[in-house]
Amino acid sequence: MDLCDIREIKSLLARHGFHFSKSMGQNFLIQSWVPRDIAAASGAEPGVGVLEIGPGIGPLTDRLAGLADRVAAVELDRSLLPVLAETMAGHDNVEIVPGDILKLDVPALVGEKLAGLTPIVCANLPYNITTPVLTALLEARCFASITVMIQREVARRICAAPGTPDYGAFSVYCQVHAGTELLFDVPPDCFLPAPKVTSSVLRLTPRPLPAEIEDAAFFFRVVRAAFAQRRKTLLNALGAAFGGQVSKEELAGLLAGCGLPPDVRGERLGIPEFAALARALRQTGTQAG
Repeated sequence: MDLCDIREIKSLLARHGFHFSKSMGQNFLIQSWVPRDIAAASGAEPGVGVLEIGPGIGPLTDRLAGLADRVAAVELDRSLLPVLAETMAGHDNVEIVPGDILKLDVPALVGEKLAGLTPIVCANLPYNITTPVLTALLEARCFASITVMIQREVARRICAAPGTPDYGAFSVYCQVHAGTELLFDVPPDCFLPAPKVTSSVLRLTPRPLPAEIEDAAFFFRVVRAAFAQRRKTLLNALGAAFGGQVSKEELAGLLAGCGLPPDVRGERLGIPEFAALARALRQTGTQAG
């Protein structure tokens, strides 16, 4: 069965009485080059175990199963379980895991399903859960790589450089935890039903937190404060977040001590500058909240 052939897809879904769910962000691939190229870019190979999220009817699962030793595919929509039982019947190295990835213990799941293998993630993520899923996967700290197809706008934000319009708090978060790389775009006409936006395939390569980040919770509080009101200068943004603990004059002195001009905005700072600023703030006795 060609899991990207639109006629076979419609026949398969009709046979199982399946109906698309808008709330689950379901869009099935109808161009075979897409799962082929995603799987090839993922690092799936012998000795590797893949965690897939939202397999749908299984076109990417099928490709991954041909490359990796094992695939554990987490599917929330129980109406797809009988569909996957049919489409994955020929793969003895695929296990469909019913459940919500946001409610599962990811490290425990990996330890149980992919034991003895190098774990990676490869998935076509529903747009509506991209940020919390990527956060959970990065915080699991158990993957060699995370390759996902997501909305192009979000992918560009994740990879954005300081000083660019797309750069924000989530850019910093992802870049602190991983190397980021945009691989290729996927147009809307590659899906059924076609979404209104273009998708992009993104690879994250997790890494240890930079040594200059002494307190991650406090560091990210400073980052969130800096971007909370983008039109404000960094001085005013920090004043709004920490004003009860440190005076504006002290904040101005801290910025100057970090080599930052008084009118700088948070979007101009890279990870080293945020780390230096967070370290200086902590030394004043300011606490994370």
